[in-house]
Amino acid sequence: MKLATIRVAGRTRAVRVDADAAVELGTADLVELLRTPDWRDAAAAADGPAHPLDGLDYAPLVTMPEKIICVGQNYRNHIKEMGRELPAYPTLFAKYGRSLIGAYDDVVLPAVSEAMDWEAELALVIGTEVRNADEDEARAAIAGYTVLNDVTARDWQYRTLQWLQGKTFEHTTPIGPWLVTPDEAPATSGEMSCEVDGEVMQSTDLADILFTPVELVSYISTIITLAPGDVVATGTPGGVGHARKPPRYLADGTVVTTRIEGLGECRNVCRLEKA
Repeated sequence: MKLATIRVAGRTRAVRVDADAAVELGTADLVELLRTPDWRDAAAAADGPAHPLDGLDYAPLVTMPEKIICVGQNYRNHIKEMGRELPAYPTLFAKYGRSLIGAYDDVVLPAVSEAMDWEAELALVIGTEVRNADEDEARAAIAGYTVLNDVTARDWQYRTLQWLQGKTFEHTTPIGPWLVTPDEAPATSGEMSCEVDGEVMQSTDLADILFTPVELVSYISTIITLAPGDVVATGTPGGVGHARKPPRYLADGTVVTTRIEGLGECRNVCRLEKA
């Protein structure tokens, strides 16, 4: 299945995206859906109001999830371009819900940063509460996969050894357009890319990942309980602007297209924050 959160008449609604229409599921967003028992069966059987696919206004796939946990240095080619050694353990940091935007919303470039960079990422969404998960439990806890771009303020990220301040500016992180369930898109291979004004900046196969989605769910759930609606962003491949010589960053009017084979794409125009 493909599931999404759309905006309708000033409110958000969770929908199942079929071949010819988006069918409402009876919840305000996917977080609310995933927190209900037997959400898969409920989503498959839903027969609510239907909306034409053309012109759907996609909200952030998950609105205000409990947690957004991100992984740094998780693609071999990106680790090499940044001049680092392969890590023994996942590098974790967090985002907050206000950083998320819809698949076609504008990315807001904060006025205080002069080094906004792109980072195409595969993200997973948790569908079942899980703690201390083994491999099978971790796999079963994944509701599905989606596209995310971890747009980053590099000048703020590297102010200190901790990255959070560069990673969670408001309205900077596209996610969506759909949650694709693992039976339809297992997300173990396939091309992931990022285009900036039509020029391909990142392109890699998902198989280049170091710590897989299942391994990440198992590892993170050892630290903290993962809850339905939580997002795990699994890292970016090589080709980021900060690693280029000279560095290249996003500007007002830049169009960023983040695409993963089988999962769709986010297409976002960058707009400088208004005073």
